[in-house]
Amino acid sequence: MKFISWNVNGLRACVGKGDFYENFKKLDADIFCLQETKMQEGQIELELPEGYKSYWNYAEKKGYSGTAIITRLEPLNVTYGMDDFREDNEGRIITLEFEDFYMITCYTPNSKQGLLRLDDRMLWEDAFLKYLNHLQETKPVVVCGDLNVAHEEIDLKNPKTNHKNAGFTDEEREKFTTLLKEGHLVDTWRFQHPDTTDVYSWWSYRFHAREKNAGWRIDYFLISETLKDRLDSTEIHTDMFGSDHCPVELDLK
Repeated sequence: MKFISWNVNGLRACVGKGDFYENFKKLDADIFCLQETKMQEGQIELELPEGYKSYWNYAEKKGYSGTAIITRLEPLNVTYGMDDFREDNEGRIITLEFEDFYMITCYTPNSKQGLLRLDDRMLWEDAFLKYLNHLQETKPVVVCGDLNVAHEEIDLKNPKTNHKNAGFTDEEREKFTTLLKEGHLVDTWRFQHPDTTDVYSWWSYRFHAREKNAGWRIDYFLISETLKDRLDSTEIHTDMFGSDHCPVELDLK
């Protein structure tokens, strides 16, 4: 079973560049998750291959945030947001329930320049851990998305100069460690590539960062530890364009 996660940084723009459909068909995923769709209902009609259904969570604010899941597997149930959390109006989470797991796509809030939103981010992290643990009382989870944190120094090109910047603060990294530990979750790509360096999923549009590979690994697939034996392969598709992020992949047996 193949899963793909991609922060498209504006789905209409990504489609307009011609990259979305090409990558979608090439990746041929069973479940394809999107973050930062930046659109409202009715603003695009995707020309998807036969057999796919799509589920959308739109932010109330136009041109902001938003998530989607495109799947050829029929879910048992679909929910949006997490237990009336105050930022559910930003369209950041979709959960599909399948027979033997929950599929969650997530676009974690950015702490912003100057860490203006760090306090809100800490509340989000606590709520997200609680939400996932509640789901895992019933069945395992597969979690993907732009989680807006580079966990360890190995996960970004310039850790020293970014130490106190959004996405690499001690607070955010500690929350991610707690998420893995107390949520009993596995960072699938790092689990399979414990020492691999210089592989990232996001690059700034500034300073020719992608050309220089001055990136961050902030897009993840996390799975419940009970699914670890089903982990087949993981990949970060650094050769695919259309956004400032690239797609990341998980394959489960």
